[in-house]
Amino acid sequence: MTTLSDFKANTLDGQVQDLGEYEGKVVLIVNTASQCGLTPQFAGLETLYEQYVEQGLVVLGFPCNQFAKQDPGTAEEIGDFCQKNYGVTFPMFEKIDVNGGDAHPLYQWLRSEKGGLMGDRIKWNFTKFLLGRDGKVVKRYSPTTTPEKIAADIEAALQA
Repeated sequence: MTTLSDFKANTLDGQVQDLGEYEGKVVLIVNTASQCGLTPQFAGLETLYEQYVEQGLVVLGFPCNQFAKQDPGTAEEIGDFCQKNYGVTFPMFEKIDVNGGDAHPLYQWLRSEKGGLMGDRIKWNFTKFLLGRDGKVVKRYSPTTTPEKIAADIEAALQA
């Protein structure tokens, strides 16, 4: 059975990251954008990360420019923006596609595990997937679901 450990992704600085390194952690995966009306969610995501990192939560941000071209910057520009404007310390990855023929294999899998209102397609920036310590998808959240509303589910996953 496929789990998060079966995937790799490039970090913002171009290093290949084996996502199996997050095995045993609760993982919140988010497709992000720097110029979106939902961009302020970075603050809430960072708050969740800081609040629960010691208990085993990791947030993984995947910039995506597929929705109204709302993340056009380079990897360096994206990293600088997230750090400067929202103090992001959780892992951020290189820009990827989340829909279509060039969708990153991680997102192909996430979408197949938990569909949304539009079938398995990602509707917009800041769609979120919560994975349990076993690396399997627990729940999918819409872009407008704020990070604060996910806290109870994160706590339950951390205690499972």
